[in-house]
Amino acid sequence: MIPSLDTLDWSGFLARPSLPSPSQKAIDALRPQAILITGAGGSIGSALAQRLGSLAPSRLLALEASESHLYALQREWAQSGAAIPMHPFLGSVADRALLDEIFSLHSPRIVFHTAAFKHVPLMEEQPLAAIANNIFGTDSLVSSAAAHGARVVLLSTDKAVAPASIMGATKRVAEHIALAAGGVVLRLGNVLASRDSVAEIFAGQIDAGGPLTVTDPAARRYFLTIDEAVNLLIAAASESDPPILLAPALSEPHFIADLARFMAANLAPGHTIPIDFTRLRPGDKEAELLWSSTESVHPAAMDGLLCIESPLLARGHLHSALAALRTALDARDMPAALDTLRALVPEYAPSQAVQSLAATSTPRVSR
Repeated sequence: MIPSLDTLDWSGFLARPSLPSPSQKAIDALRPQAILITGAGGSIGSALAQRLGSLAPSRLLALEASESHLYALQREWAQSGAAIPMHPFLGSVADRALLDEIFSLHSPRIVFHTAAFKHVPLMEEQPLAAIANNIFGTDSLVSSAAAHGARVVLLSTDKAVAPASIMGATKRVAEHIALAAGGVVLRLGNVLASRDSVAEIFAGQIDAGGPLTVTDPAARRYFLTIDEAVNLLIAAASESDPPILLAPALSEPHFIADLARFMAANLAPGHTIPIDFTRLRPGDKEAELLWSSTESVHPAAMDGLLCIESPLLARGHLHSALAALRTALDARDMPAALDTLRALVPEYAPSQAVQSLAATSTPRVSR
């Protein structure tokens, strides 16, 4: 049986004070609102839903594409004794008709957009799926929200900074889309104990007696807990002057190998669990950053957050490039899609795996 990550005191690994909880003002600002969470059955989405349930907003709506994840969230909600009902919706953020129906019938004013394809190696093999979900799902959601006067808080990733992966590049475009519509973007690092995270993988490897697989001895990432991620999302939603791009105020990244050693020492005390260094995979970087050399940073109004000043695309250029990308996607034209994505994100350095996939793909010819 894989050991529970709930037993771990992550503060022993992070070796820093916890990031601040949202202010009472931020919490009070959410209470009268109708709120929609996309990706509500994911680790962060479901934790956010449970937290908001305890705050009792006027209405809580949960959109999730996975039937099993939505069913699990419903069961957790029923057992939680939440003060308000949750309104579940099974479907994709790319379904504009469904989104318009949700906004028309339930009038959410704040949208936490946590739905995304996030697995770097898998998306390197499925680049068109990453474009469809992470870019055009976000575009559909943002367009529907704007048409109904709602604000979007996009959960982004440090992998969007000088991206080396298709996942990171698509999330960078999602940032542009949200910010162009006056939204709020929150970039996070790796969230400990989230579903399918490196911590979950290590727990399974420890249970099997090892080895623990780490890509590179120098590989390092910014880490935070699920509670911290939820706190930051709530704080970000209270931002009074969007568009704004935010990141957690984290000083130093941690070596992934140190996480492996910490988990082995705590989940298998007295046992020696070896570490195998396997090499960086396509789309991997040795280290991630929370902002790039073309961006500047200063403290945000909310404790625990930094405000990032980032160069943004002109709206006309963004819209025309998205139209070209949609044409390429509909034709399954991988070379054209990759060229357009690189024009949208010039700092994106595609892996050899993605370039080879584009070079050998055959576009579908439309009748």
